[in-house]
Amino acid sequence: MGRAFSVPPISNAQRDKLVPYRFEGYTAENKCNWLPISYDLKTQCGSYYFQLEAGGNTITHVHPGYEEFYVIEGEARESDGTVVKAGDFVSFPPGSYHNTTSENGCLLVVFEWRP
Repeated sequence: MGRAFSVPPISNAQRDKLVPYRFEGYTAENKCNWLPISYDLKTQCGSYYFQLEAGGNTITHVHPGYEEFYVIEGEARESDGTVVKAGDFVSFPPGSYHNTTSENGCLLVVFEWRP
């Protein structure tokens, strides 16, 4: 007999409401929203949907672990000028830093983890 199966929580960015991201000095002016999936604020690890509204920007930040994201829709520009578009997967290693802006808005799924 196998282990009992239980259905995990399912998150859906189209169905579930993203809420304003107001941590680490972010304000309404940043135009950032999120929907935690498995993210833990204490460990700073897990996954979440992250949305930059049109004209939105993140604060320049340093990564204590890996920050990886997949662009679901839209387009954004990294602080070094790199443009990322729907379908792109980006991986920032520990110790790296950047900020992200989006002229027309974008939706990402972000994974933060430590080795």
